[in-house]
Amino acid sequence: MEKNVINRRDFLSSAAMMGAAGTLGTGGLLSSCSGSKEPVLTPLKPESEWNVYQGVLPDKAIDGKPLKAGVIGCGGRGSGAIQNFMDAGPNLTIVALGDMFPDRIENCRKILREKYNCIIPDDKCFTGFDNYKRVLDAGIDVVIDASPPAFRPRHFKAAVNAGKHAFIEKPIAVDPVGVRSVIADAKKAQAQGLCVVTGTHRHHQRSYIEGYKHVQSGLIGDIVGGNIYFNQNMLWYRTKEKNWTDMEWMIRDWVNWTWLSGDHIVEQHIHDLDLFNWFSHRKPVKCVGFGARHRRLTGDQYDMFSVDYLYEGDYHMHSMCRQIDGCHNNISAFIQGTKGAWLGGGERREQHTIIDLKGNVLWQFDFEKEAADFQQLAPHTLEHVGWINHIRNNTPICQAEETAISTMTAIMGRVSAYTGAEVTWDEMMRSDMNLMPENLELKNLNMSQYVVPVPGKGR
Repeated sequence: MEKNVINRRDFLSSAAMMGAAGTLGTGGLLSSCSGSKEPVLTPLKPESEWNVYQGVLPDKAIDGKPLKAGVIGCGGRGSGAIQNFMDAGPNLTIVALGDMFPDRIENCRKILREKYNCIIPDDKCFTGFDNYKRVLDAGIDVVIDASPPAFRPRHFKAAVNAGKHAFIEKPIAVDPVGVRSVIADAKKAQAQGLCVVTGTHRHHQRSYIEGYKHVQSGLIGDIVGGNIYFNQNMLWYRTKEKNWTDMEWMIRDWVNWTWLSGDHIVEQHIHDLDLFNWFSHRKPVKCVGFGARHRRLTGDQYDMFSVDYLYEGDYHMHSMCRQIDGCHNNISAFIQGTKGAWLGGGERREQHTIIDLKGNVLWQFDFEKEAADFQQLAPHTLEHVGWINHIRNNTPICQAEETAISTMTAIMGRVSAYTGAEVTWDEMMRSDMNLMPENLELKNLNMSQYVVPVPGKGR
């Protein structure tokens, strides 16, 4: 057989978007980049077991019968999600909105009216803690849940029981009770043939998909460890206004309260923890972590976490996340294999790269080629494109259990940092930890119960 020799630019132009490890044969890539003899790659798993929800994502979802969506949670992520959904393809509309507070609903109504000429009548706008029930009963086909993470398990349960296709933002719980609830309902959703996509958008992002394929092909060898980072500026916060009760304040400021968001290791860093779980096809066995609070202005959360995870297969992954202004930022991942490493994300787009043990580039995603071939590059819209295609092609998908496992990975790290204890996967899966308050009412509370955790024992 003739040796397949192509130069690196030709490879990037013709194959990067197609998963060259399986299409052209990774050997051609290796010989062109490193000058070495074509190796024989051993896939980490058979290709039939690769966890790829989409191949080459199109700009738009396919056409089909109209899909009417209801939205639960009309804050910042909800207002973004309605636009992602409306931009994802033809014959899509929003018909019902739900949120705790009327002002958030009005903001979404304005966006829909001014940008999409989509009018939501008053009788399809629902407030209060039970707004999700009325959204699900408003004649919708699909539901988009962008409520605070604490409420997502109960919303998902109701959506599955109502037989609705669902897009659920990440993370999908904040405690072990919520995680187990989601896993149980994910199995029901699969049995019903529902399409459930979560907000782990890297599964629907071309650069990550292609990197995943190359790693699974065996290009870096067996995975033996890694480092993941989500170090960024502080997110938004809300100071309490005079007319707000304690409960209203916390819900409006939800990203800073552990019972609502899970802390930022769960709410944000889940993206990277999920990425490592996805690429490795494994979950952690135990972890030890620490964290601290220096700059946060509201809430009861930490500003930083550092966690050492021991994974199935007896290798370590180090997780680091921080939310403080004026520090060095880094949102990236590094996965080490026996033959090389995959580098993803980062401030430099070219970091979606695979290198060998000597640092030679074996593969690199071509962002210029992607921009030339596709108009839609936003991953938050592409995940809706994929979701709609699954619905219209009648090919069920359920990411809920997978995202629940990644959520539990993050919860383990939080619990270890808060307590200073070594935390195991098994004890977390048995834990009765439930952070949801017993009574959900917009009233003042005993706020002394919401304290910043201090690990270990003092002297």
